[in-house]
Amino acid sequence: MAENITKLTDFVFDIANKLRGPYRPPQYRKVMLPMTVLRRLDCVLAPTKEQMLEEYEKLKARGHKDNALHRALATKASKDRRHPLYNISPYTFEKLLADPENIASNLTSYIHGFSKTARKIFEAFDFETEIEKLDKANRLYLIVKAFADPRINLHPDHVSNHDMGYMFEELVRRFNEQANEEAGDHFTPREVITLMAHLLYTGDEDLYTPGIARTIYDPTAGTGGMLSVSEEYIKAQNPQAHLELFGQEYNEESWAICRSDLLIKDEPVDNIAFGDTLGDGETEDGHPDKTFHYMLANPPFGVEWKPEEDTVRQEHDELGFQGRFGPGLPRINDGATLFLLHMLSKMKPAPDHGGDGSKIAVVFNGSPLFNGEPGPSESNIRRWIIENDWLDTIIALPDQLFYNTGIYTYIWLVTNRKPDHRKGKVQLIDGTRHYCKMQKSLGNKRNKLGDAHIDELTRLYGDFRDSATCRLNVNGETTERVCSKIFDNRDFGYLKVTVERPLRLNFCADAERIERLWQQTGFINLAKSKKRKNRDEQEAEERAGKATQQHILDILNGLHDHLHTDRAEFEPILKTAFKQAGEKLPAALRKAIFNALSERDPEAAICRDKEGEPEPDTELRDTEIVPLPDDIPLPLPIGYEKDASNRRLLSLVEGHCEDYLAREVLPFVEDAWIDHEKTKVGYEIPINRHFYVYEPPRPLEAIEGDIRGLESEILDLLGKVTA
Repeated sequence: MAENITKLTDFVFDIANKLRGPYRPPQYRKVMLPMTVLRRLDCVLAPTKEQMLEEYEKLKARGHKDNALHRALATKASKDRRHPLYNISPYTFEKLLADPENIASNLTSYIHGFSKTARKIFEAFDFETEIEKLDKANRLYLIVKAFADPRINLHPDHVSNHDMGYMFEELVRRFNEQANEEAGDHFTPREVITLMAHLLYTGDEDLYTPGIARTIYDPTAGTGGMLSVSEEYIKAQNPQAHLELFGQEYNEESWAICRSDLLIKDEPVDNIAFGDTLGDGETEDGHPDKTFHYMLANPPFGVEWKPEEDTVRQEHDELGFQGRFGPGLPRINDGATLFLLHMLSKMKPAPDHGGDGSKIAVVFNGSPLFNGEPGPSESNIRRWIIENDWLDTIIALPDQLFYNTGIYTYIWLVTNRKPDHRKGKVQLIDGTRHYCKMQKSLGNKRNKLGDAHIDELTRLYGDFRDSATCRLNVNGETTERVCSKIFDNRDFGYLKVTVERPLRLNFCADAERIERLWQQTGFINLAKSKKRKNRDEQEAEERAGKATQQHILDILNGLHDHLHTDRAEFEPILKTAFKQAGEKLPAALRKAIFNALSERDPEAAICRDKEGEPEPDTELRDTEIVPLPDDIPLPLPIGYEKDASNRRLLSLVEGHCEDYLAREVLPFVEDAWIDHEKTKVGYEIPINRHFYVYEPPRPLEAIEGDIRGLESEILDLLGKVTA
């Protein structure tokens, strides 16, 4: 962060201390953020303020009123602006200070004097409520006077839009620390965004054609950092590019800051929609019919999507793949991948389908790499992306890089317009050692990406080489490590196979096993009454049930306590005994008796069902992970195992699994078999495993030396205490 921005931020943050008393520190942001925006707009409009007021008076004299007046002002405000920004009140910060008795009403009038788009920004802040509160607490004049200080010169000639973005983000971070909130909900470190931009636009030569038109979208826009950095990156290399920025943000504060940035840059602020991108019943996707060339996002990490559940599930169930969430839904406590599905739905048609295609860069934590069992979960989301050949690259970033979390994070690059040499492939890049320590921590952020790290990671991505190495300085030592690996799409797929083994039981009606009946629900329920209204009937039914229980115990005690190793042999004996005793043997009771009188016995005969097939033993059930074979064509249609038209594909999968069983399981467990109806296709991306480097433990002599040193130190300290 530039030194002047740090000083400005410190200065504004010091002003916040004047709020102490009527405001608690977590509430300072309610005043300081809108006041910073207001001061920025005041500085922007100052050079043309008098001319604007003269034009306003002329138009009023000609009879212009209300909407007609504002339309005329919008035309006259600035000939080189496309989006009107003006203020028709007579006030500036200096003039507000000249009338301290009426500063509250004058400040409100000043805000009402802005053009409609600017007024919406302060409505989002609900700033008039704070003006009233400040005035009652005799703090309003102090705050306005402090912001009128010449040292807070926020004109774009003094503070660029890029630096202003830094300043807002640093203010948000500090205020969030006071409120014990997570700043990562609002923005991403600028160097991470810069890396995302470098990666996203690498290899897109058409982007640098003069006059080219492109759209950029962020569904979790925050204060607009990703959109701003993208625009600056492209404009620096192609000033003639026509860029349209789009986004959506559900936090009113962040939304207002983002819109103010676009307004000052004379860009369409209505492209930043307000509301919940996923849909929470009150707000919804703000750009439902649009597609975009480029998309960037940093969805919240590990945040549950309970508020959006009804909307998301309804769209998933009713629209399927015609909607945004066709492949599946993640766990309720982490909705990050829902935003990726949302962005995928906004891709332009691929070049081979007559479109420009799209590229996506999104930041995730580690969960989307592996969470979710095979099926309609995160696993199917990964499967859908990979089997459609959209996953381009994943870059593992260092830990302690974000303000609100110290965990490792990952950039996913997803596109439907891979160049030929990248088709059918996925690149993994290990960037976990590409960082330098910060001189001063910012929240949980202790590491940062330098320009050299960004350039190196971009080079690794652009070179697209397997087992590419780079030289790293780690703990003062230079080492060479493999930092890039290339994989086939199918390398991340697997078959989760359920391996069954037969149920083998012996049976014996001895006293110990008969006593176990009292632990079986089917037996216990015999003495429970379903009657609730009539107490006499209830007691009568319970007495009858207890009598039945005793009768059953008598029947079982009458059986010989002979050990039977075949259920088919024991069952007729049990049925005959009950029939001779005149007692019924319903299914629930039969199950209870079998459970009580049986024990697992590897030497017993296999228990079989009515069709003569072996029954599986749930305690011996196991699963095997089988790599996807090369001869199975991709993509495997989701739900292929239930579609009769895919019988050939199903046979290929079953045959491959049977080969695996014969090779890897049957030599050790000869009676095992596969339940093919339970076979599921899964995908995971174990990036850390692919870059794991074994580091041997320290020598025992070195550890022993450390222990002796600590012992000596402790003895010295104890000696000083007892002396």
